[in-house]
Amino acid sequence: MIALGIDHGDARIGVAASDALGMLAHPVATVPAQPPESALRRLVEIFHERRAAHVVMGLPIRQDGTEGTAAEKVRKFAARLAELLPAGTPVDFQDEYGSTKSAAEQLSASGRRMHRHRPVIDQAAAVVILQEWLDAR
Repeated sequence: MIALGIDHGDARIGVAASDALGMLAHPVATVPAQPPESALRRLVEIFHERRAAHVVMGLPIRQDGTEGTAAEKVRKFAARLAELLPAGTPVDFQDEYGSTKSAAEQLSASGRRMHRHRPVIDQAAAVVILQEWLDAR
């Protein structure tokens, strides 16, 4: 089963996909978040191109464990995405707390300069989100 991992942001959306065995997450793309309709269409295209069967959205949970306006935004976006996917496609949420920081640290350790690689950070954050979800299964 192939799953897509999505790191939703106001400017960009990072996308990752699992391998066919559902064991490892890999970066796929960075999609402009604006306009939302265009972003949704592109995500649906990626879903079909990858022959995915599952979507995992990063959910920004506060450090105290509560959800705020950012989480509400992600949930609304996920609901809109689910309407465009084949009926019954599971859309799960994975706490994304620290995913961007973790992704930036991993990229920095590999020698990449952060200010030039914003889109790569978004993909790497999606990889972290999806990999955590895969590992928890």
